Amino acid sequence: MSSSPRFDRGHTDDLMSFLMAGPSPYHAVATAAARLEKAGFRQVEETAAWDASAGGKYVMRGGALVAWYVPEGARPHTPFRIAGAHTDSPNLRVKPRPDTGAHGWRQVAVEIYGGTLLNTWLDRDLGLAGRLSLRDGTHRLVDIDRPLLRVPQLAVHLDRSANPDGLKLDRQRHMQPIWGLGEVEEGDLIRFVAGEAGVDPEDVTGWDLMPHPVEAPAYLGRDRELLAGPRMDNLLSVHAATAALAAVAGQPDDELPYIPVLAAFDHEETGSQSDTGADGPLLGTVLERSVFARGGGYEDRARAFAGTVCLSSDTGHAIHPNYAERHDPTHQPMVNGGPILKVNTNMRYATDGSGRAVFAAACEKAGVPWQTFVSNNSMPCGTTIGPITAARHGIQTVDVGVAILSMHSARELCGADDPHLLANALAAFLAG
Repeated sequence: MSSSPRFDRGHTDDLMSFLMAGPSPYHAVATAAARLEKAGFRQVEETAAWDASAGGKYVMRGGALVAWYVPEGARPHTPFRIAGAHTDSPNLRVKPRPDTGAHGWRQVAVEIYGGTLLNTWLDRDLGLAGRLSLRDGTHRLVDIDRPLLRVPQLAVHLDRSANPDGLKLDRQRHMQPIWGLGEVEEGDLIRFVAGEAGVDPEDVTGWDLMPHPVEAPAYLGRDRELLAGPRMDNLLSVHAATAALAAVAGQPDDELPYIPVLAAFDHEETGSQSDTGADGPLLGTVLERSVFARGGGYEDRARAFAGTVCLSSDTGHAIHPNYAERHDPTHQPMVNGGPILKVNTNMRYATDGSGRAVFAAACEKAGVPWQTFVSNNSMPCGTTIGPITAARHGIQTVDVGVAILSMHSARELCGADDPHLLANALAAFLAG
């Protein structure tokens, strides 16, 4: 007989809602910002002058969000505690000329974004989400959250080698979704999307659109101790960091020796080199302006950055029961074993011994178990925003996260306990 779930379902249920509300980076940051607004944060414009007032503030730019809470009595040189994450996930992106097709099928031209597992996008019901850029310079979010697109797989009768030799997909020829029948008409897709968004198609001058699976996240397993869903890499961390910052902002100001910060970047999956990526100036500019708004100068900025620590939170690899030989034999994280500390001596992760101590202290304070991940020496190691943040801003950075399976799949898998454990660890870290 199945036992009842042992985890805190409230946080995990909320994560499921967050995943569904974030089919694109633009939706993810809008959802996180709305949650921070409820916690008393207010948006500040980058083009406006900033003041020295205490309280929660945030900047939203495209698919990126930087939020911070200034306690009463914070000095210009008060250091920051940063929880970093990224809002983008590997997927398919609509091309500038999206209308295509052949043999009576209408299709959508897409480009492959990041290192997605192509086969996981086959034969799924896909919606379409993102933003429309309008003639007046504004943007309109759109989410067609119903079955609209499908990338059909070739029947095994027409590819007898698929099972014995493995499926082989051409990124250009085999990944274009179908969305109807008939003759291809230039501008048809954007006219349809504009109608769904309630705007005049003639006002649409640009778009950033992406298909997304419409299947909802779900508990999985005999005891429902697992969670399956889309975009866990890395909205799981964005959700945990947002919850942690909101919780810390509700504490008495005299208990906050640091200024807690959430930095959620876009474009991590493609190298972070954009104005909204971790390799761009956004975070440094926001932190510096916060220092200067409180009356500080360059010396205060240098002092604040010298005392700052960032936890870069991203998903990592849980031990895979079918491919255990791909993992390091002494570092094999389990799902529901608590967040992981990610280590690589070649600095693909930014963690060192000092950073390990910071993370261990946060987990101990929160009463959270934790694990360590190191790659098998024979396998190349991935990377995160951690080393980029450390090198660009000269601040101590530690790479952490949650262990999952099926990373970069259209539908990933984690332990249902781990998201809440990560959020608790991040809250303890932000509170100092």
